[in-house]
Amino acid sequence: MNAPFRPDPLHLDPLHLDPFRLDPFRLDVTGSDLHGEIRELQALGPVVRVELPDGIPAWVVTRYEVLRDLVTDPRVAKDPANWALLASGAVPEGWSLINFVEPAGMVTADGDDHRRLRALVAQAFTPRRIAGMHARTEATVSALLDDLDGHFATGGPDTPVDLRLHYAYPLAMRTIGNLLGVPPERYDEFRALSASLASSATGPDEVLTTRRRLLSLLADLAAEKRARPGEDITTDLIAAREDGDRLSEEELIGTLLLMLVAGHSTTLNLVTNAVRALLTHPGQLALVLSGERPWTSVTEEILRWDSPVGHFPMRYATEDIPLAGEVIRRGDAILVSYAAAGRDADRYGPTAGDFDLTREQTRHLTFGHGAHFCVGAALARQEAGVALPALFDRFPKLSLAVPPESLTPVPSFITNSVGTLPVLRA
Repeated sequence: MNAPFRPDPLHLDPLHLDPFRLDPFRLDVTGSDLHGEIRELQALGPVVRVELPDGIPAWVVTRYEVLRDLVTDPRVAKDPANWALLASGAVPEGWSLINFVEPAGMVTADGDDHRRLRALVAQAFTPRRIAGMHARTEATVSALLDDLDGHFATGGPDTPVDLRLHYAYPLAMRTIGNLLGVPPERYDEFRALSASLASSATGPDEVLTTRRRLLSLLADLAAEKRARPGEDITTDLIAAREDGDRLSEEELIGTLLLMLVAGHSTTLNLVTNAVRALLTHPGQLALVLSGERPWTSVTEEILRWDSPVGHFPMRYATEDIPLAGEVIRRGDAILVSYAAAGRDADRYGPTAGDFDLTREQTRHLTFGHGAHFCVGAALARQEAGVALPALFDRFPKLSLAVPPESLTPVPSFITNSVGTLPVLRA
């Protein structure tokens, strides 16, 4: 394991500090056309210099195989101590992506620290525990479909209902909230704060306010579970910390933050994106409704074709890495572009941009690869695997209430979905 980056005057040349000398591709912080932008990036090459909010330079990898190899490269780290700009103090305090960089926890750890934290978290996501949650997921979906029926009935046949708000969100939030032991009355606040955190267009004041509030709520949750332990992951993590002092308070809060945000936003976007894709591709919907294709093919194809996560920050080069005609310098930051990897024509052929449930090559990188593969992948797949067929079984004539092009993306190049999904049941 290489030592963390330590800046010195000889190493911090202008290439690290002046993004304009890098001639970067400026990413749209609002994510208004993520896949269109990805096509432009892919045309520029497998590895592209980009400019993040506030002129912060980084790299984006646009090819499946290059990305797969890079995330397991021993010269690439997750610990932000390896980021030259952060170490030099050049990253603003209220930078819009800072909450993905600084919190201590599994997602920002390497080596032994990562293995220690992952082992603790993985205890909550064993195959047996996920299988045991299936009945609860079915019950949650059934209750939400009843609620959805009520929303349709209240508004009348011509009144749209926001499927993201009234179905995908409560499914995702109730599932992760129950796992963490979050009180239900806090769900909506956590949702709003998570959405703020995931936006790449957030101003510095909101960034700092969101962070303080989230950390405060999670500290309160930890204190509550110390006083009144329950059958939840928070209690388990606290017990592991107290038994062996294996989890610092900062790591505990950082881990809870990761699980809360990733645990609900992935499923929220997965279900939303899948329903949108099926309603705008009636031929593909017919394949699953007729039984010609399994519902698992919907989940895997949407994870590839319209990943719930666009570009995910950050990884850092711990030494110079020659790659595809470029050199990622020691101390440089790297965005992992799951959305680009999912539509790589080198991997999926000339139809990489098509939503196709009959596709033979379905393997994707959306849940990561290697040591940092998402521990909650099986749970997200389970939720989608229950929610999607149940929705179309209850509402077989479901349709979009607006033209697809009028749907507005979530303002982010990190999280990838639309802000609302208005539908009609007939």
